[in-house]
Amino acid sequence: MSSASSPESAANGRTKRLPREQRRRQLLDCALQVFVAKGYHAASMDDIAEAAEVSKPVLYQHFPGKHELFLDLLDTHLSQLRDELTSALSEAETNKERVTGTVTTFYEFIAREDEAYRLVFAAGMDHDEEVSDRLERFHDAMAAAIAEVIADDTGQPMAEATMLGHGLLGMATTAARHWSRLSERPDLRTSAQLTSRLAWRGISGFPKEG
Repeated sequence: MSSASSPESAANGRTKRLPREQRRRQLLDCALQVFVAKGYHAASMDDIAEAAEVSKPVLYQHFPGKHELFLDLLDTHLSQLRDELTSALSEAETNKERVTGTVTTFYEFIAREDEAYRLVFAAGMDHDEEVSDRLERFHDAMAAAIAEVIADDTGQPMAEATMLGHGLLGMATTAARHWSRLSERPDLRTSAQLTSRLAWRGISGFPKEG
């Protein structure tokens, strides 16, 4: 990749100096592209520096290593997904709409053009302790948020409602991931509605205790 063709490059071929935070965002964006294309283990700091059109010393000024860079990206996109799921839960007026919003959010996340979902599901980092800890905290937090709604609506004990919360998350993520790999598939909205209807028929079967 020629640095002379980049808007981030100066006329003399050297990378133009950017404010620190802007440079950091640029490096994260380029790192995402590399991790998505190659996976964590095949990607290198050389690849990321080349994609960002900076020297490796510049890259190391912002991130001490590939692992820390990956974790920063993972934190960023898990936080975005958590915010979107929280909004889906809080903005809906009925629990049926909350189920639909939760499921649709996962489909939309997996359908994103930047393919950031690969950081979570397909980067080959399943056995990395720091990655698995982050994913576990994310799922626990979202299952707890869903459980509060389920417990309030159905009268189920929180422990049981939390199991249902994890079940809904598992169904949403698994269905959306399989949808992304189908050669012939319904459109996103139709697929999310189908999954939502299946999930709602199960959750709605738990009435309030009377």
